[in-house]
Amino acid sequence: MTFDVLYNMKREMLRRKLSPRTVKTYLNYVKMFLLANKEKDVRKFSKKDVREFLYKLEEKKVSGSTLNVAHNALRFMMIDVLHKACYLKIKYAKTPVRQIEYLTKEEVIKILNVIENAKHKLLISLMYGAGLRVREVTRLKITDFSFEENIGFVRGGKGNKDRLFIIPQKIKKELQKVCSQETHWIFPGRNGSLTVKSVQLIVKQAGKKAKIKKHVHPHIFRHSFTTHLLESGIDVNSVQGLLGHVRPETTLGYSHTLRPKKITIKSPLDY
Repeated sequence: MTFDVLYNMKREMLRRKLSPRTVKTYLNYVKMFLLANKEKDVRKFSKKDVREFLYKLEEKKVSGSTLNVAHNALRFMMIDVLHKACYLKIKYAKTPVRQIEYLTKEEVIKILNVIENAKHKLLISLMYGAGLRVREVTRLKITDFSFEENIGFVRGGKGNKDRLFIIPQKIKKELQKVCSQETHWIFPGRNGSLTVKSVQLIVKQAGKKAKIKKHVHPHIFRHSFTTHLLESGIDVNSVQGLLGHVRPETTLGYSHTLRPKKITIKSPLDY
């Protein structure tokens, strides 16, 4: 019966086109729940069982975001797989607002300058210059570029959504050259496209070589792209579209990184 729950839940999540990461995470929490209630028939699971499981997680001092994800996973199991009511009167745990770390323009240049492999340098330049996620940049194909319009296309990005991205003029010729040389992937690896782990290693080594004291990882280039656009005065809605954010609140999360001197809007009291 346990197998049926996991199997049906996975099938339903795939049908709804949830991301592979969400599917994996939800199944992990459901497995934990099933193990904690292995003596009980799944047909007799109740809201009380779910509540108790979440309380036990909370006792382990897990983060607020972890509690929220576990809550969502179990609600999905109860409502969409077991077809049981599971509207718990539990307030979602507050997730502390984290300071978003980003690189200065000077730090980005330092990192790019220490990368000797031309293909690797191009990849990092594109990731920063277009605000791409690591999984998005590694999956780019030669057919994903429209150099006449100066745009590229992310196919099946986060949330399985497609979106446009801008092609940085500084690397446009290099990208065109690569597109004329490759037959499928822009950044090929041994068995298909370059892996995410490979990019993580490239970035880590470059950050170390450039002597950057911050934690340098692929996603920090997306943070930097966003911050630098907002600092230059690009409006939030435009940046939101480039990033593929569903809600403007997500993009506004970067606002605290703006330097005070860049905030030029006057209070109506000062008019």
